[in-house]
Amino acid sequence: MLQDVVEYLACPHCGLALAQAADGRSLRCQDRHSFDIARQGYASLLPGDAHTGTGDTAAMVAARDAFLGAGHYAPIAAALAAAAPTDTAPTEPAPTETAGAAAGRRCVVDLGAGTGHYLAAVLDALPEAHGIALDISKFALRRAARAHPRAGAVVCDAWRPLPLRDGVADLVLNVFAPRNGPEIRRVLRPGGSLLVVSPTPRHLTELVRELGLLGVDDRKPERLAATLGPYLEPAGDSEHTFPLLLDHAAVRTVAGMGPSAWHTDQDALAERIGALPDLVPVTASVTLSRFTR
Repeated sequence: MLQDVVEYLACPHCGLALAQAADGRSLRCQDRHSFDIARQGYASLLPGDAHTGTGDTAAMVAARDAFLGAGHYAPIAAALAAAAPTDTAPTEPAPTETAGAAAGRRCVVDLGAGTGHYLAAVLDALPEAHGIALDISKFALRRAARAHPRAGAVVCDAWRPLPLRDGVADLVLNVFAPRNGPEIRRVLRPGGSLLVVSPTPRHLTELVRELGLLGVDDRKPERLAATLGPYLEPAGDSEHTFPLLLDHAAVRTVAGMGPSAWHTDQDALAERIGALPDLVPVTASVTLSRFTR
């Protein structure tokens, strides 16, 4: 729940710590900046000039939730849960850590969390940890706020300063999402880890070919290293490839979960999907990369 992770949050305007108001309906800092808590349980910590046009719509979120709930990407969730470090609690709290963190609590941050599906899987593997789902879509975070009893959800922009205090995260997750290297380093504790899931060139290759979707270029690993290398140390990676058998609804959803959603004519896409067999064999292929601070 949000109240369990408030101690890790920071005001997006001044950077000061936030606290929950006595009535439980808002978050406030000592400079009197105030942020409402939605009835669905999430809080928006977007600055006033932020734009949310790239966030998933309600329809996109519902489709994605159904796709993930059907277990199509269960191997990815399992790989993340298995890779989550179980020994990341620091022996001595850093000066900027909060009271809860100093007492041994651990914090998992999911940057670009969507519905909180992957965060929930990792929290199940780390029963003493709390999690924070960060995303720009309020529709996604309505679901993320209920994804796990030890998770809170916050609306923010991944490309701006994250509304988190320095060094509070033991683990950051980043699954098919934007990566802000300087901010990830700032919020990670020394010794903390980042787990990144990114597609390989083989990911959804059958749909790329049949539907004209954007493919993954062969230099993706180089671009990932360039984005994060100046801020974090690479600590190995592993490839996870598995088969999918998708109906037309699932094909529409998975096509809309990637960059093609913003670059494909939807009428043409629907026509191409209609010409596919009722069940389409598809290859899922991702790389799970670990970085440490």
